[in-house]
Amino acid sequence: MNAKILMASSSVILALGGLAALFAPHELGAALGSPVAGSGIAIQLLGGAYIASALTNWTAKDKPIGGIYSRPLSIGNFVHFIVGTLVLLNRALDGEASAVLIAAVVVYAVFTLAFGRLAFAGGAPVKVGAER
Repeated sequence: MNAKILMASSSVILALGGLAALFAPHELGAALGSPVAGSGIAIQLLGGAYIASALTNWTAKDKPIGGIYSRPLSIGNFVHFIVGTLVLLNRALDGEASAVLIAAVVVYAVFTLAFGRLAFAGGAPVKVGAER
């Protein structure tokens, strides 16, 4: 997958998730089959972190990513998505999984594979004399 498309698509997904967590934490929890007790402030703070990650990915989408280029960014995204995949998969295998939860597992797994490939298997080809 093209690194620019990967970074842009992950930023859109993270921004949508972040906005949902920020403005509708109780509804998001219910959709994922894990109702939120209390005010939902922890979910809202998580939403802010998702929006920050989305903005980081969006601003980096035009830079070479992969191999030695922007390695911390690609590894950070990989770790986020692999941990998310494992947590969501664990929740999905515990019992009654909603369609939203299954969709989230699939989306996270796809991003895990893509960022894993980008961080550990692929390099970002840079042409000599190319404009940056």
